[in-house]
Amino acid sequence: MERLPEILLTDVEKDSLSHPEQIRCTAVTPEKSGEKETIIIDYGGANVAKPLHVGHLRAAVIGESIKRIKRFAGDEVIGDVHLGDWGLQMGLIITELHERKPELCYFDEAYDGDYPTEPPFTIAELEEIYPTASGKSKEDEAYKNAAMQATKELQQGRRGYQAILKHIMDVSVTDLKKNYDALGVSFDLWKGESDADPYIPDMVEKMKADGFAYESEGALVVDVSEPTDTKEIPPCMILKSDGAALYDTTDLATLIWREQDYHPDEVIYVVDKRQELHFIQCFRCAKKTGITPLDTKLIFIGFGTMNGKDGKPFKTRDGGVMRLEHLISDIGDKMYDKIMENGTMDEAEAREVSRKVGLSALKYGDLSNQASKDYVFDVERFTSFEGNTGPYILYTMVRIKSILKKYEEAGGSLSADMGSSILPPADESQHTLFNILMRFNAAMRGAYEENAPHRICAYIYELSNAFNHFYHETRILAETDEKRKLSYISTLRLTLMILEQCIDLLGFEAPERM
Repeated sequence: MERLPEILLTDVEKDSLSHPEQIRCTAVTPEKSGEKETIIIDYGGANVAKPLHVGHLRAAVIGESIKRIKRFAGDEVIGDVHLGDWGLQMGLIITELHERKPELCYFDEAYDGDYPTEPPFTIAELEEIYPTASGKSKEDEAYKNAAMQATKELQQGRRGYQAILKHIMDVSVTDLKKNYDALGVSFDLWKGESDADPYIPDMVEKMKADGFAYESEGALVVDVSEPTDTKEIPPCMILKSDGAALYDTTDLATLIWREQDYHPDEVIYVVDKRQELHFIQCFRCAKKTGITPLDTKLIFIGFGTMNGKDGKPFKTRDGGVMRLEHLISDIGDKMYDKIMENGTMDEAEAREVSRKVGLSALKYGDLSNQASKDYVFDVERFTSFEGNTGPYILYTMVRIKSILKKYEEAGGSLSADMGSSILPPADESQHTLFNILMRFNAAMRGAYEENAPHRICAYIYELSNAFNHFYHETRILAETDEKRKLSYISTLRLTLMILEQCIDLLGFEAPERM
């Protein structure tokens, strides 16, 4: 992809449509005030031993896009999946595995040999073990107590349980990476809550020594309320009455290693907005106790719910929670059927194109909404080639590619410098297109400053509409004035470059044809 230019259209106003001065383009990166920042984005949050489901979609695609936007602006950005691998679910798995295979060496406290390298379960078995154990714990108090005890012993370092945890992580992470790859989402760090555990004892002792932590009804807490609060903010609980860690504990300890290893200027959490209180407590506690420097920005980006047409959280037809891989597959299949109806591609090409277009439908359908708002997931609307959808944006790009290809096949060259070949707009449709092109940097700056991918979606939808209007109003390849034709072609190249950059920031790509 060519380097993106910034368009300087200082004289392109309605009264200057015939201005003789050419529009100039210079290659730059988006404007950004201040120095490069180091930013950590926490945007995965998947639980090990569980398949990704539709509830994981928003954190993944919003976080991935924000990561790309920050990098595009020149910041050093580290994406962390922050796996859930340290709570009661681990104890439940251990307890259920013990019931099924009590002979395994992991449960023999006297065993001092090396543990097997091969896990005692497959990913399919692991994904069945957890819900079975969870169901039992809700009906059998003794079973639940055993799971809680196993969780506590794991957190206290019991050797066999630590080995089981390693197996769980190895099997789960392999499967999670496959599914995140299919979604076009990647992480620099595959850390979990368990990685914070070594930092907890010293953190707790320091909080006590500094006079911040105290006992309340047997639990260890830190007050985080402030005089300006308009509603009650409860104390941040550091340890439960039995000494077990909580989400507060591991999130605070995670900030310790992030500060030690990366010294971030900013830490961004992309999480369900219903967890806002938890992060208010953690952020205040981190600043109050000195875990995080006062000038480090801690940012919570709370996203809304992805709902079905009934306005309730999106479910399968039988009322279950849909696996994310099934959602991706279903949308890809729907796009494949639409593409095959045209009869212009063989099956292999249609499958690859449908994968790209399906991913655009899924991601754009999510990202075009403001993150904090709930939205209705409408498969029919999101996969449409008309309206404010990913497929419409890609269709516009493929249309541009087709024109440029025909221009080259007719003997034209795309090597000309755009800055020297774009003429002032010849009519209102081209003037409108130029004005939108020149707003590229402003759109990027807004998306960067507000952590708002939906701003990019709004921009490229407007740009696509303006281009398609220009296309219908202009005889591009039939233009007889060669300088004017070259100006049109350069305008197309510029439009395509900007659209390519924008969809890359949103996390998807365009095929060569559709």
